[in-house]
Amino acid sequence: MADFGTVIRNVRLPCTEHSETSTAWDIACLDGRVQSITSSGSCIPHDNALVVEADGGVLVPSLCHSHIHLDKCFILGQCDPLITGSLPEALQVTNKAKAEFPKDVNNLYARATYLIRESVESGVTAMRAFVEVDTTVGFTCLDMGLQLAKEWAEVCHIQIVAFAQEALYESAASTEPGPNYNLLCDAVSRPDVSVVGSAPWVEPDRVHALKNIELIMSLAEKHDLHADFHLDYNLDPGAVPMVWDVLQQMRQRSWCKKWAELKRATDTLPLEIVALPQSDVYMMGRADPRGRVSVPLAGRTINAPQVYRDHGVRVALSVNNVENAFTPQGSLDPLTLASLGVALFQVGTEPDWRVLLRSVSTTSKEAIGVIHGDSVSGKSADESDGVVPRVGDPADFVVVHGARRWQSAVLSPGFDRTTFYKGNVVARRRAQRWNANTGGEITN
Repeated sequence: MADFGTVIRNVRLPCTEHSETSTAWDIACLDGRVQSITSSGSCIPHDNALVVEADGGVLVPSLCHSHIHLDKCFILGQCDPLITGSLPEALQVTNKAKAEFPKDVNNLYARATYLIRESVESGVTAMRAFVEVDTTVGFTCLDMGLQLAKEWAEVCHIQIVAFAQEALYESAASTEPGPNYNLLCDAVSRPDVSVVGSAPWVEPDRVHALKNIELIMSLAEKHDLHADFHLDYNLDPGAVPMVWDVLQQMRQRSWCKKWAELKRATDTLPLEIVALPQSDVYMMGRADPRGRVSVPLAGRTINAPQVYRDHGVRVALSVNNVENAFTPQGSLDPLTLASLGVALFQVGTEPDWRVLLRSVSTTSKEAIGVIHGDSVSGKSADESDGVVPRVGDPADFVVVHGARRWQSAVLSPGFDRTTFYKGNVVARRRAQRWNANTGGEITN
């Protein structure tokens, strides 16, 4: 079937120059890429092209869940009531609920499908989705994730992570990994698994946590996969961050040499950082037994704008969990994370807001390897920060209707949106409105 392209008419772009923020544009897309960017009304589309009227809304890069749990979403109602809200309690009630997953696969599929659908409708076109593999659930969650990744392939890029939430070593006396590791080995041999991951901090001690990292690295190297670690989930100033051990392991691995050319200019390893504000702020930094809180609210997660401002390091922000014991609150919409960041990090400047916008879109895509970051020397901020589209870029966008400035997409993102993936409209959502003051009939 011939591709006659898509034209997005009368759209505003997230330009840094205030003189250009009110300018309307036409974006022509063909074969999944941006074909042209011209002033609104000047693009003459093919007779059979799809023309989408943006009505002056703001176009930003499509959004990305760089870290989201597909199997543990929306299970709070299936868990025992929370009493303390602590991390040990979250692990306990989640493990009990997880034992029921293989007994009700339809519920598992329904919850995960709802997460994907709502995410796409909010503007998400890429996600790294974690599904657990262990003796409790076997391959039930993995089978579900792989199936849904295929079903949604034309709408959203879904990377499946074979994830070991439980310990790979059964006790502090174990010298060899246990059955959870054996299951993980089987899981990563499946052709559609993209990532292998673990949470080293669940191991019985630091020695075994470091062994966990080594095992995961070896599996990633053997099967040519990404490795993804839940690291340093504590605020103990005396704890030695395990991220340094990951870096040491990376330097010893031969597969890192493949990235040498790509990363030579910055002399860094292919390691990306993803922060999880909704989970971190809820779970981290609780009072100690004496009632003292060791870290201020904003210090419980990574301040993405400050880290970029001070060190030039981009940090992705992601949703992580939705309505479970680890994160009871929050939305699936990544733009709400950007809004949260404005208050949490107390950032009131437009450059910082752009960092937040990028953190839930372009930076998150870079973190999971969907796109590769590049800085274009001699170009304006608009052209080089990956927020404003350029000719030849992937045509993956979300139009925030009702917004008239890109800043509004960060500060007060509207509900009405249209999502584009590979140049095609893959989702559109609109609010149905009525109020007694303006009158009219109430429609169902």
